[in-house]
Amino acid sequence: MVGGGIEKVKCTAQEIIKQFEKWSPKHLAYEWDNVGLQVGSLNKPVQKVMVTLDVLDSVVDEAIEKDVDLIIAHHPLLFIKLKQINLDTPKGRIVQKLIKHDITVYAAHTNLDVANGGVNDVMADLLNVTQCKPLIESGEDDLVKLTVFVPEDHADHLRSSISEAGAGYIGNYSHCTYQLSGQGTFKPESGADPYIGEQGKIEFVDEKRVETIVPQSKLADVLRAMEEAHPYEEVAYDLYPLLNQGESIGVGRVGNLADSTTLRDLVGKVKEKFDVSHARVSGDLDKKIKRIALLGGSGEKYIHAAKRSGAEVFITGDMTFHMTQDAMEMGLAVIDPGHHVEKVVCPKVKEYLDDKCNQDGQLEVIISEVDTEPFKIL
Repeated sequence: MVGGGIEKVKCTAQEIIKQFEKWSPKHLAYEWDNVGLQVGSLNKPVQKVMVTLDVLDSVVDEAIEKDVDLIIAHHPLLFIKLKQINLDTPKGRIVQKLIKHDITVYAAHTNLDVANGGVNDVMADLLNVTQCKPLIESGEDDLVKLTVFVPEDHADHLRSSISEAGAGYIGNYSHCTYQLSGQGTFKPESGADPYIGEQGKIEFVDEKRVETIVPQSKLADVLRAMEEAHPYEEVAYDLYPLLNQGESIGVGRVGNLADSTTLRDLVGKVKEKFDVSHARVSGDLDKKIKRIALLGGSGEKYIHAAKRSGAEVFITGDMTFHMTQDAMEMGLAVIDPGHHVEKVVCPKVKEYLDDKCNQDGQLEVIISEVDTEPFKIL
């Protein structure tokens, strides 16, 4: 009991994950990936969430010590599906410990890599890479035209609400709508509770027809915002599929630095911004760099895509000897700061959950303090 005898209200893991998947939906993940629920139940109440890159035994111990109910990880605990849960194996013992202490584990992997504002965008932002686009395109976010009819004195509020929910974005412009004035008619029937008018009488109302563009991924949020902002009991609106090309989605990012820099100085910036003590580098350290390709995690198989994109350097983890030689031969510099730099997304996940799920202050979101980087430089 807290707050003078008032019990602290808990939300469920399902409610948290539903909100999280608006940003990083599972359908963005690669087919081979194992994202989503890993262990436990999404129907349980949650008071504390821990964000982590990996779910190791030491991370689970930390979660137990801090009374965590839900772990949201980037790397799946069950990346390779188990054929058995053998409690004599490290993985089996972790699963046993999680179940024993009623800790649910959820993973967002390649979907969080692809998502706008996800791993790769965080990396690009830290390096001030601009004019970003996906390195490897995997599709487009389909577009929908929304037309809604609203009383004139509610049009501005509705326009603001749907725009803040994700409607009306065209390039670098937001709140893009078109409106026409007209007159709407309706007759409330038996059982209606009209905002305007009387049952059994045709009503004439001066209205605005507001039109805007909505990405399919934001449609549910926009419709919810529309209904909350609209005064009518029943909202009159239309949806039209569009042939316009939506925003490209995909893994990795390619873009430009604001100012050219040497490869040597760029390595220093990578170490500073990604908080790593070292980075492997291949290429002329005095070469001027302007265009960058980057991919969080293991990206060596994308060196050819990085070269085709016009990038002068490719920043990614887990580069092997021969693939780095191939990149060198094609004139592509490489910076390998390690796979673990994906940790930079953890603060962004916490920020998102605090903003979307913790508006009443009832949910605590923390970041794991366990260092899961397996390599040490001696």
